[in-house]
Amino acid sequence: MAATVAVAQAPVVEARGAPDSFADLAAQLSPAVVNITTSQIVARRDEGPNPMVPEGSPFEEFFKNFRDRQRQSPERATALGSGFIISADGYIVTNNHVIESADEISIELFSGKNLDAKLIGTDPKTDIALLKVESDEPLPFVNFGDSDLARVGDWVMAIGNPLGQGFSVTAGIVSARNRSLRGSYDDFIQTDAAINRGNSGGPLFNMDGQVIGVNTAILSPNGGSIGIGFSMSSNVVKNVVDQLKDFGETRRGWLGVRIQPVDPAMAEALGLKEASGALVAGVTDDGPAAAAGIKGGDVILSFDGNDVKEMRDLPRMVADTKVGKAVRVVLFREGKTQTVLVTLGRLEENEVNASMEGGPTGDGAPQPSTDAQVLGMTLSAITPDMREQFGLPDDLQGIIVSDMDATSAAFEKGLRPGDVIMEVGQQPVATPADAEARVKAAKEAGRTSILMLVQREGEPRFVALKLED
Repeated sequence: MAATVAVAQAPVVEARGAPDSFADLAAQLSPAVVNITTSQIVARRDEGPNPMVPEGSPFEEFFKNFRDRQRQSPERATALGSGFIISADGYIVTNNHVIESADEISIELFSGKNLDAKLIGTDPKTDIALLKVESDEPLPFVNFGDSDLARVGDWVMAIGNPLGQGFSVTAGIVSARNRSLRGSYDDFIQTDAAINRGNSGGPLFNMDGQVIGVNTAILSPNGGSIGIGFSMSSNVVKNVVDQLKDFGETRRGWLGVRIQPVDPAMAEALGLKEASGALVAGVTDDGPAAAAGIKGGDVILSFDGNDVKEMRDLPRMVADTKVGKAVRVVLFREGKTQTVLVTLGRLEENEVNASMEGGPTGDGAPQPSTDAQVLGMTLSAITPDMREQFGLPDDLQGIIVSDMDATSAAFEKGLRPGDVIMEVGQQPVATPADAEARVKAAKEAGRTSILMLVQREGEPRFVALKLED
């Protein structure tokens, strides 16, 4: 019998050809790009060898006075960077690190004209700054594009002031998207377009002449371009710039939760179909989330109508939402989804108090009980001696890991003696026997892993441990 074999064919993708030249685009956009020179007064450093003068020599006092004058005499330091004009009335975007601590900021236009700039506001979290210059005539400017539409492989062009050489154009492609370097609000476009020192703050353009990124950082072993540059995406920058223009500062939304990623083991332990969302490790007292009834152990699946595919999505969603807005948050709790309404606070007003304190409190300190061996850990009741030994606060409730097997899965997951387990299977535990019972129940229910809420040095986090056969 003849067999029929169906061969699936890959869809035909018609690639866009490389531009014949970038010259027309460069000529069109360059007038809106500026060179930035900053200066500040700094204390003179005591450099060079000190002359050896015999004690009591007539030159001793002379050299002492000379060195004192050198140390006290300030000097002016200068720095160079790039920026771009976003409005005809002279608003300019650059990096915060380009103008940070500057006493004076000077802008050089493409025409060669120089203007003094005033600082409107900065956002160190995204490394963005907004400047303003006054001009007798309208200035050329460029518009932001939608960075979410940029695809890996798209052509891009950077314009800036690399190494102080003046206006310079480089081209390349989008190498990667959604890169994170250091912060909760990072959304970097990676590009192989040459970016060097001095390009910081300059624009990254798509082939429609729209700004889709602000050149911010490079990865390099020697300080020069090796084809790995990072530009903060325009969709992040636009929101920051609008706030700086309106208020002179950022006003980010604040939810008041501490979150962590959901990995496959956690998803199984929680009963989620897939590893997605943001797991709430703790809730700030008197914060918006607490007021809305969000609890530790909840998984946030959706925020204001947008799916939270992974943990790092949520901080940006919250930050980009207007302070005081009431938003719908979809949670997964105890095998079911539910929706709560949260009125957001302002992050900047609560950052000092945003650190999590303590954990669930019971009716009192648990009484000493027999140790239990659970998943490679020796679990004990918290005694006064242990509180002193491990520096545990008096109001912290739970059980303590007093010893453990270094070959266990718990050790591989990062648990260590001194860690306090506050919940097992999303239920508070007061004695080692409670933990034993929760693990036994999970095994009988056919679970292959179980979730534990662990606190170390005031930081709560969830850990999913595989259940032994």
